[in-house]
Amino acid sequence: MARLEAGPEPAWVRASARVVAVIDGICRWSGYIVAWATLATVLLCFATVYLRYVMGTGLIWLQESYIWTHVVVIVLGAGYTMMTGGFVRVDVFYSHWPARKRALSDMAMTLLLLVPFLIVFGTAVWTFWSASFASDEGSLNPGGMGNYWILKASLIGFVLLVGLQGVAFVLRGLMVLAGHERHALNHGGHGAEQTQ
Repeated sequence: MARLEAGPEPAWVRASARVVAVIDGICRWSGYIVAWATLATVLLCFATVYLRYVMGTGLIWLQESYIWTHVVVIVLGAGYTMMTGGFVRVDVFYSHWPARKRALSDMAMTLLLLVPFLIVFGTAVWTFWSASFASDEGSLNPGGMGNYWILKASLIGFVLLVGLQGVAFVLRGLMVLAGHERHALNHGGHGAEQTQ
C-alpha cells in the first residue's frame, strides 16, 4: 500500500496517535524515575561499602535498600527500554526492513509472544504479591527491610508498563499498515524520543 501522508489523517489514526503519545509519556516518566533510582542505587551501594570497610559498621537495611533500588531500575525500566528499542536483539534482518514490515513484525511478536507472557507472568506476580501483602512479608535478615510487598509491587508495574507498550506497538503497527508511516517507531535508530 502506498503512503497516505498527503491528506488529513482519519479520526481513528489521530485517536490512536494520542493514545500512543499518552503511553509513551507514561513510559518516558518511568524512564526518568529509573534514572534517579540508578543514581540512588550507586549512592546507596557506595554508602554501604564506605560504612562497612572504612567505618567498620554494616547496616543490613542499607545493603538491602540498594538491592531494592536496583530491582526498581530493572523492572520499571522495561517499558521505557521497549519504547526506545533498547533491548538487545539479533538484528540481522529487522533494521533493513521497510517500516511496514517492521510494524507487522512488531505487531505479530507482541500478539503472539508478549501478550501470552504478560498474562501468565501477571497472574503469577499477582499471586506472589498478594501472599506477600497478606503476610506483611519482611526481610529474613535481622535489621533488614520490611514490607517486601512494596518491592514485589514493582513487578506489577513491570506488567503494566510493558503491557502499555505492547498496546502502543499494536496501535503503531495498525497506523503504519494503514499507510501512515510517520507513526512508525524506528527501533533501528532508537528514535522513540522523536516520535510524536
